[in-house]
Amino acid sequence: MIRLFVALDVTEEIRQRLAGLSGGVPGARWMDPASLHLTLRFIGEVPEDQAFDIDEALAGVRAPPFALTLDGVGVFGSGRRARVLWAGVERNEALNHLQAKVESALVRCGLPAEERKFSPHVTLARLKDPPQDRVARFLGERGLFRAGPMAVDHLTLYRSHLGNGGSVYEALRAYPLGREP
Repeated sequence: MIRLFVALDVTEEIRQRLAGLSGGVPGARWMDPASLHLTLRFIGEVPEDQAFDIDEALAGVRAPPFALTLDGVGVFGSGRRARVLWAGVERNEALNHLQAKVESALVRCGLPAEERKFSPHVTLARLKDPPQDRVARFLGERGLFRAGPMAVDHLTLYRSHLGNGGSVYEALRAYPLGREP
């Protein structure tokens, strides 16, 4: 079995800006800046032979390159149940178009449809029972964060290796954009 997801890479400049947001929340497990990405579709565990079908499906995705801007920070969950701190993405129709194309390609190759609504973000930290006041302070102090625009000219298929220190991501293949029919 192989654990996969499809994502947009974050430029080095944006990685550094995002890394500058980390800190101030006790117990937060901050993402390694080298691992920062914007997930288009989490695939999960699939048999290795199905990974070939996924690769072929993604190679057929056609969409134009575009630019995106990160905008604001937020949290998934609330209060002591807050579980993820993230940087948001300014509304972007080209991003939504690309994500829909990826989703459609993956469903056509036999994967079940994603049931959750696409909520574009870059995960900054994973939380476990965080102090509510510190999360609120983080959100208040960094709420006006903006970075970009950043050129998006490819999407990437990643393999996720689970480990004691969190997941390690391995880029398997990049698929260039710019081939809209």
